[in-house]
Amino acid sequence: MFSKILIANRGEIACRVIRTARKMGVKTVAVYSDADARALHVAMADEAVHIGGSPVAESYLRGDVIIAAAKATGAEAIHPGYGFLSENPGFVDQVTRAGLVFIGPSADSIRAMGLKDAAKRLMEKAGVPVVPGYHGEAQEIVILASKAREIGYPVLIKARAGGGGKGMRRVDHSDDFADALSGARREAKAAFGDDRVLVEKYVDKPRHIEVQVFGDNFGNAVHLFERDCSAQRRHQKVIEEAPAPGMTAELRAAMTDAAVKAAKAIKYSGAGTIEFIVDASDGLKPDRFWFMEMNTRLQVEHPVTEMISGVDLVEWQLRVASGEHIPLAQDEITLSGHAFEARLYAEDPAKGFLPAIGTLHHLSFPSEALPGTEIRVETGVRQGDAISPFYDPMIAKVVTHGPDRATALEALADAVTRTEVAGSTTNAAFLAALARDPDFASGDVDTGLIGRKQDELTATAPPSSRAVALAALAATGAAASAASDDPWSGLTGYAHFNPLARRAALSSGGADIVAHITARPDGRFQVRPEGGEAFVLAAGASDAGATVAAWPGHVTVFENGRSVDFAISDPFARAAEIGEGTSSMRAPMPGLVKLVRAAKADKVAKGQPLLVLEAMKMEHTITATHDGVISEIAVEGSQVTDGTVLVRFEE
Repeated sequence: MFSKILIANRGEIACRVIRTARKMGVKTVAVYSDADARALHVAMADEAVHIGGSPVAESYLRGDVIIAAAKATGAEAIHPGYGFLSENPGFVDQVTRAGLVFIGPSADSIRAMGLKDAAKRLMEKAGVPVVPGYHGEAQEIVILASKAREIGYPVLIKARAGGGGKGMRRVDHSDDFADALSGARREAKAAFGDDRVLVEKYVDKPRHIEVQVFGDNFGNAVHLFERDCSAQRRHQKVIEEAPAPGMTAELRAAMTDAAVKAAKAIKYSGAGTIEFIVDASDGLKPDRFWFMEMNTRLQVEHPVTEMISGVDLVEWQLRVASGEHIPLAQDEITLSGHAFEARLYAEDPAKGFLPAIGTLHHLSFPSEALPGTEIRVETGVRQGDAISPFYDPMIAKVVTHGPDRATALEALADAVTRTEVAGSTTNAAFLAALARDPDFASGDVDTGLIGRKQDELTATAPPSSRAVALAALAATGAAASAASDDPWSGLTGYAHFNPLARRAALSSGGADIVAHITARPDGRFQVRPEGGEAFVLAAGASDAGATVAAWPGHVTVFENGRSVDFAISDPFARAAEIGEGTSSMRAPMPGLVKLVRAAKADKVAKGQPLLVLEAMKMEHTITATHDGVISEIAVEGSQVTDGTVLVRFEE
């Protein structure tokens, strides 16, 4: 076994690998960028090496610098995690030439499966069924559009070099093909450095089911059952589970046999995943699944497989990479219970899941699970850390396990509901709503479920009067007034005729809120939101059944499984905002202006696409908020910060 390894990654996966390595007595070396200097994975590792600037191209994608760090610290092997260099065969070659061990498959295996079109041709030869489509080399738009017509709409354009939903577009009509192809190519080029695509038939009721495989350097390969990753938005996974709901013995046998066959066809070593698309329009049948791609690395959702199998996949990775056989034979790997994983992101579901940034001023995960279940939280952040625009906005993975699907799902909904985050908008309420959705709960899930129900899954009710009262009290600083040396800062001072009162102005969900707070002789406060009932609250920010987190300019109230963010109104900022009116559109986050679709003096209509902003690895189309004439528009290729004016309209 290795005595020391370097982890060429960051965030929760780096922390995950460190925990297993520590358990095995293996020392770890972390690498970090400028933005990650105080990150959790840096604090957890035995050693840490700075490798460059915050952008990934200046740090986590610099293979030569990472290898130099490994050699300088005496590490014998490099664990790539997932993303970044994990599926880069050139990096694997560099590692082995440096006399180090790459904890993963060989460069040849990665190359064989790295390009979707070539991988599908290889799988066809191995007897594995593949999705009907065009997987050829020609990339001219005339040929691709012609193939799309032959396949029949709807079709899916997919980047041949990547995954994670990047460079992927569904096209329902031939008139939309050219624009969709351009967008897919731009996104693929930015994410993978390769803008080539393939075109496939879009399955009407698709299920995304994948099989965890594991191989060693002695020709052995096994599977650890399947995972269902059909709950997706924008082609990115949201909730994963194992085993797949409704799975039949016949389909499992056919699918796992095909997965192991695929792994052996490329002499695969280490952890990998064979992804299949399944047509669920007529139930799960053994002749209705097709190979999509292979991920030649550890998957984000690997914890659900670990929960149902009792296997530590990272431990297996280290053992196999150090020269050992696969620890268990196929008949020794058993399936027990059901597990779910929910990806908690800093994003705004109400705004089309737009990624969010911010400091995590308050962060709390549940420590105890429901009776008869287990809970596991995988995270790479702590309270006080920032969600950076440079990396994926994942905050944590919340994982639950129970004896059956219904119990595990109830535990997941409970765990997500009890998760508290203040300082950044999150998808926690959306995850809880999805976990409680009747169709999802019954197992009737496909990749279009979230899209069909997005409005109801992302709907939010107005804050309760009690939440408003708690927020108003916290916003005035009344809880801290007793300890203040400023006689004018508190509400409990002397008043000659009437009780001293204060007016608190807040806003939430675009609505302005006013509450009146009066100090009582007993040290408590009466808080009356305008138009609502009055509450008597103690001189503390929280109340029974609720938690309140105050942070600069905001208060977040966690009540009855729901979080509501209140902005503390600034009259000067409000006046400036009113003065500017709707004459401008600002960047919702830092990013790069990739494409400008309008020009100065253009007359545009509400909803018309104006420009494309690339942020957090994805493209976001900025559309006109109202009819008007453009007086100024951002320049293509310009880097913008959060709040930068992108478009100005004539008055």
